[in-house]
Amino acid sequence: MPFARTLQSELRKVVDTRAGLWMVIVMGLLAAIVLAAVVIWGEPGDATFDGLLGMATMPLAIVLPILGIMAATAEWSQRTGLVTFTLEPRRGRIVAAKAVASMLFALGVIAVAFVASALVNVTAGTGTWDLTGAAAGGLVLALMLYVLQGVAFGLVFLNTPIAIVASLVLPSIWGIATALISQLEEVGRWINLDRVMEPLFAGEMAGQDWAQLGTGVAAWVLLPLAIGTYRVLNREVK
Repeated sequence: MPFARTLQSELRKVVDTRAGLWMVIVMGLLAAIVLAAVVIWGEPGDATFDGLLGMATMPLAIVLPILGIMAATAEWSQRTGLVTFTLEPRRGRIVAAKAVASMLFALGVIAVAFVASALVNVTAGTGTWDLTGAAAGGLVLALMLYVLQGVAFGLVFLNTPIAIVASLVLPSIWGIATALISQLEEVGRWINLDRVMEPLFAGEMAGQDWAQLGTGVAAWVLLPLAIGTYRVLNREVK
């Protein structure tokens, strides 16, 4: 099967299930509510393009990785793996298609968030265009990394509820530990994904920031992705 067809199939699966469709609906509703709240109850200075976009994408940082988890665990949680791996026995291609499909879908959602924030800024906001190119690029890259982390955790656990809980709880526990335990503080500067993402979101990356981002991504994205891929390649399909 050509990779393009596998990718198309995985893209369709993102919203083809009831759970996936509802996740997209909830994501849209949350973004709309947040934008409305900023305009109605926020400070006048918050209703700029940068402020609106930042608020609109806050729920995306949580929901988009969950969609990545659901894409990675679909064959195992819905017991469709036998069909999928019969049509495409090269499991590595399926893993790659799931990762690419999740990121492409996320890019589409992020693009909608950009457009919605721009429209609200023009019609009900301050009309101020204060988002820098570095901040915009950093925002997109950070959300893509979170999506890939979701896919990675889904591949590691191959169980949707467990993967969702693990992706939310494990980084939080590590972040709290590095903040409270002085011996781990220096390590946390390099292997706390949320912490190393802060300058990326702000568009203020410097030399050491890129190195810290690399170690954080290696620990929380690439390592789980490698472990999860190994599991998928070697697990028996029932």
